[in-house]
This record gives sequence, structure tokens and C-alpha cells, in this order.
Amino acid sequence: MDRRLKVLVSAYACNPYRGSEPGIGWGFATAIGQQHDVWVLTSEANRLDIEAEMGAHPESYVNLHFYYVPRVRWLALETIWPPSYLWTYELWQKAAYRVGAALHQQVGFDLMHMVTYGTFRSPGYLWRLDVPLVIGPVEGLDNTPWRYLPMMGLKGGLHFAARNIINSLHKRFLPVPKRAFRKAAGVIAASEGMQEQIRRWYGRESEVICEIGPPPVMADDFTRRQPQEALRISWSAQHMPGKALHLLIGALRRLDPRVDWSLDILGEGPCTGKWRRLATKLGVEERCRWHGRLPRTEAVSLVHKSHVFVITSLHDMTSTVLIEALSQGVPVVCPDHFGFRDVVTDDCGIKMPIRTRRQFESDMAAAIVRLAGDEQWRQRLAEGALRRAEDFSWKGKAQRLSAIYAGCTTAGNTELVAAEGYRT
Repeated sequence: MDRRLKVLVSAYACNPYRGSEPGIGWGFATAIGQQHDVWVLTSEANRLDIEAEMGAHPESYVNLHFYYVPRVRWLALETIWPPSYLWTYELWQKAAYRVGAALHQQVGFDLMHMVTYGTFRSPGYLWRLDVPLVIGPVEGLDNTPWRYLPMMGLKGGLHFAARNIINSLHKRFLPVPKRAFRKAAGVIAASEGMQEQIRRWYGRESEVICEIGPPPVMADDFTRRQPQEALRISWSAQHMPGKALHLLIGALRRLDPRVDWSLDILGEGPCTGKWRRLATKLGVEERCRWHGRLPRTEAVSLVHKSHVFVITSLHDMTSTVLIEALSQGVPVVCPDHFGFRDVVTDDCGIKMPIRTRRQFESDMAAAIVRLAGDEQWRQRLAEGALRRAEDFSWKGKAQRLSAIYAGCTTAGNTELVAAEGYRT
């Protein structure tokens, strides 16, 4: 669209130096700012990083204005009762609404966009203002398949079982999401699965835009495996039950001893010790390198040196590390579910269903063996990974967002009609 809009963005999580939700918030805010004037409501916790980035590159962010809304955290209560986190987040959303309403009196916004957190259950309160609202990319409506729960261990299985029950109740009964989705001028789904869920639970059509974009620096080539060199595998995530690194460790245990490989493990968390003990028990620890939590640039550089990136997550949307791996020319081996299903194609990786733990580990091992034994094919997948990453560029998202905004600000428009075939 030709007309520059004045857009109010709600992005509680928004940080230029972090991945996951903070990276999503920053990516969308800066993408919107490519073509419009943007006022961003975000957490006070992001102030130092945002001001450092904007101070270092002021010419890149002339259309962005940040307003930092403080949030009270009751950490002791969260330790005893973790759901209290959602309570204090709702209080932040109400405070952000008050700041947004005051800003609207000064600025006169053409449009508002609720970006992060992208969960359906907390769409904020900007819908109370008489301004067209876009919500999304929306995620969180999907439940974890019950057959996955035994693979997560007792604590992880109980956590995701409780989440499934709570999720189902929230979809049916939470009043605020129903009001927000009903009033929104446009809705964006994070995946095709989310698009179906939004249609089912809220009766709304939506555009599919993957919530993840590539890092600021994308590789222009991929790493080649030299003759007799070990296949370098990388894995990166928080060490939580749902990320399921133990499934990759089990798959590596199944490899023929003649297959030469090494594994770089990024991240840390409550499961680190348990997974290291499992690797020792299964006899693969000596080929594993545990890097802990690295700065994002270092982590991306390490992944770039890999020959294959493996994802084992049993519950995710579209993880940041997936797009990062593709952007570095690294083929991906992953489960055929959630957001991974939309992103990974036969030209850039290998997807496999999860029916049982034994089947998934066997299929993963077979994929690794094939990649280790056919470097020409692996390099074709690496080339495909670089091409596929381009499909998720922030520039492309900016163009699509402007098209959505144009539809939402057209007089008389009350509902966004999905553009068939758009998948980035």
C-alpha cells in the first residue's frame, strides 16, 4: 500500500538480541516499520537492549517509537504457583491498554497490531479502542498428542497433560479471546494448523504467516563435508522435557559404529544433567559437546558449521532455531508436526511422523545414516535450505503485513479474507 499508516504495536516480548518470542516481537516491529510509522508498547525489561541497538544504528529505526510499560513480577508466588505468571501478564496487558489509549488521544492511530505474546489466551485489551485491530501470528491452540506424553518422563508428561486440559477449557470458555477475535479486523495464524483451529473455535478466517524470521545475517553458502570428516550434527533448545533431546541420543545409539559423527548440543536447563547421564549410559557421550547457552551470534555461527540440524521437540510452534538453521544452509531433520510441517520441505530436510518412540528413533537414525552416506544429496538439501530461508524473510513479511493492513483499514471491512496459497 502507498499510504503510511500510524500503527500501534503491542509486543510485550521484543528484543533485538534474543530469539524466540522476544525475537518475534522485534522482527515484526521492525518489519512493520519498513513501510509505516510504529509506536511499540513493550516490557520495561527490554529497554536496555532496545536502546543499545537503536543507539548503534539510529538510521535504521527512524520510524520506531518505543514505550516501556513496567510489569510487577511476584517471583516467590510463581515458584509456588506457576500460573500466577499469567495473572501478572494480564495486569501488564491492562496497563499497556491504558498507555495505548492515552497515546491514541495524542497520535490518532490508523491501526493496532497485537503481536506478542502470540498465545490465543492473552490477546490483550486494545480491542476496546475504536481502531482496526490485527491479532497475530496466533499460536497455542494446539494440544500435545496424548501418545507423546510418556516420552517426556513423569514430570514432563504431567505438565503437558495438565496443559492439554487447561488449553481445552480456555478454548471453550475464556471470554476475552472470544471478544477480541470477534472484534478484530484481521487475524494472522502462525501455521496452517493454527488457521484451522482459529476457524473452528472463533469462526474467523486468517492469513498464514510464520511467526519466525531469519537472523539479521544469513549465510551466502553452506559448509561442505570433507572426505573422511565426521558428520557434524547440531541440536539447540532449552533443556526441558518437551524438547526431548533424549530421543536424538536414543537414535544415535542405534547408528552403525562405522558411521562417524559428532553432536554439538546448545542450551541448558533442568534436563541437562539427566540427558548427560543418558548419553553416558548409552555410550555416546564422548562424541557429544555440551556448549550451554551461547549468545545468539555465536550459536548461529556454530550451527553454520554443522552438516545437519536435528529437532526433536514434542511440542512447538515453529522454533526460531529451525529458521536459523535453514538460513545457514543446514538441512533439518525434524518431526512431521506443528509448525515444522509447514516449513520443512523435501528440498531442505527430512520430516518423520512420531507414532512410537522406537519408530521415531529408528527413522531418525536412518535419516542420519543416509545424510552421512550421500554428501551430494546432503549438499542439495543445504542449497534448498538457503532458498527456503528466503521465503521467511522479514522483507516479505513486511509486504504481506501492508497488504493485510490495507484490507483492514478499508472502509466497511470487518473481516480479513485469507489469501489462498500464502505460506510465509
